[in-house]
Amino acid sequence: MAYAALSSLMHTLQKLLHSKSSLICGTSILQQHVESVYQSLCALQVFLEDTTNEVNDTENLKVLEKKIRDVVYKAEERIDSSFRRIITLADRYKRERACKSFNDELQKVEKELESLKIEVMQIEFSKSAEATTYSSSSRKYSTEQNTFVGMKDEFNTILDRLTDQTNDLTVISLVGMGGIVKTTLAREVYDNPSIRCRFDKLAWVTISEVYDERQMLLELVSSIIRNRTDDNNQKMSNDQLIEVAYRGLKGRRFLVVIDDIWSTQDRDQMRRIFPNDNNKSRILLTTRLNYVADYASPDFLFLFTGILFKTDPCPPQLIKIGKHIIQQCRGLHLSIEVIAGLLCKMDPTHSNWKKVEENLNSFFGTVSEQCQSILSLSYSYLPQHLKACFLYVGGFPEDIEISVSKLIRLWIAELFVKGRSNKRLEVVAEEYLDELIDRSLILAGTRKPDGRMKTCKIYDLLRQLCIREAQFENFMHVLNDNDYSFLEGIHIYPRRVMLLSLGTHWKHLYVPRHWSGITTNTIHSLIFMGNSFQLYRMPQFVSHFKLLKVLDVFSINSNFSWVISKLVHLRYVAANIDGAPSLAKLLNLQTLILRNLGPK
Repeated sequence: MAYAALSSLMHTLQKLLHSKSSLICGTSILQQHVESVYQSLCALQVFLEDTTNEVNDTENLKVLEKKIRDVVYKAEERIDSSFRRIITLADRYKRERACKSFNDELQKVEKELESLKIEVMQIEFSKSAEATTYSSSSRKYSTEQNTFVGMKDEFNTILDRLTDQTNDLTVISLVGMGGIVKTTLAREVYDNPSIRCRFDKLAWVTISEVYDERQMLLELVSSIIRNRTDDNNQKMSNDQLIEVAYRGLKGRRFLVVIDDIWSTQDRDQMRRIFPNDNNKSRILLTTRLNYVADYASPDFLFLFTGILFKTDPCPPQLIKIGKHIIQQCRGLHLSIEVIAGLLCKMDPTHSNWKKVEENLNSFFGTVSEQCQSILSLSYSYLPQHLKACFLYVGGFPEDIEISVSKLIRLWIAELFVKGRSNKRLEVVAEEYLDELIDRSLILAGTRKPDGRMKTCKIYDLLRQLCIREAQFENFMHVLNDNDYSFLEGIHIYPRRVMLLSLGTHWKHLYVPRHWSGITTNTIHSLIFMGNSFQLYRMPQFVSHFKLLKVLDVFSINSNFSWVISKLVHLRYVAANIDGAPSLAKLLNLQTLILRNLGPK
């Protein structure tokens, strides 16, 4: 990501421009070259901020961003490597040679950036493109509304619905995006002894987006009639299977769970299988789509305008186009919320909404594919300073409450948070998080007694978007403990690597061999998250990443004392130690979190 890369290198140069830092090389550092490079980086960053949402030709902008990113990445590696040699060398003459080499590298970078600036200035953007104006007003809405299923309250509600005294066949719906524990909740209810004893027949069928009627019928018949063999069922036609299922349920009180159904047509086709004998039978249905769950179409316009205008009415000139936008969301609550979150950051004009509608009209494919396109659109409209923050959240394990304090510390260490003269960085970072929540890209979690955010969450579909975009940008690579994507012969160049341990695989891993495809000088952040575990020769392995700036190995039970002192560019460290490390050469250190492994 070009913007984040620029911020990182600009921070390094700011340190060099500081009077004390300039003494590292005495008079041999040519301050004018440092200032020239810094000014070029500033100009490129301003260019990205100003053009993100103002151009029609987004593909050309992406190509240009990639070029800026690659040039800056390589420049930062060369400058950091040279600077590291200056810091670590003790011999005076070797230091002088290293300083000369450093100056040479600076001048090369200066020329490359000047060339890039000229190329940027020569790009002609279409003058007819209509600028998208972000509203300075903050239209907040409750992020903690009960849009999707919960756990405890919903569990009790479902039990009440299943056991109430209504004789008619009743359909009970659980609605929510993937990862919102619908299936888990349905399974808890289905397996509950107090529920199972109430019904004569119980069956569970899974549908998914591509409806396979025959597979559904085979699952249903196998659940209802236990003494039939699979071979007998396979020989029957679909109509015969429907008749067997109907007769197996006729006159009996039944509970059938239909998991992950995607269309009203599939739902209505299945209903003819289930007899209504007025004996308190129940169907429990889980779906991602509200219009599938509700037999009366829900008022999505109410949800949409409620997010945008709260209690105020929607302007009459926007109602028609608003309905068109909602239709493109195909009944997906998350899509509606994310698009509304995007629009609430724009001035509520017909032209702004029309531009979003035109983007939505260009999306084709399945409901799931269109949902991903809508989420990608919302990401593309993010201001530059929020894109890196959003992608970074995808590096945390799925389905967990993310510690806001840890997230903010890491954002600051990664230099995603831009300082303001009258505010602490932590306060600015909280504002970034609030804006991502306003846009429905991040979910608010629990709060502290003072009302500040304690935890946050991210939907699994949005997390998948983060991981996909981050890998494409070489911004970050997320590696699970059963993921073997870093094998010999496979070379990737991510800026950050996050390793998520959910089991015990890492305990038996010889890391250097497993990661032979990584080029160590490209990685500036290495973060382990998950269960506490121990890796063979992990400290030795980490020591090879000489340009690391963020290191979180707190969950690894190994001594990193001697490693920390060698990584002179570190800004953030969370690690276990057995003895105090030397911090004399860690000139950029901001955050230090250590735990002593030795005897207390």
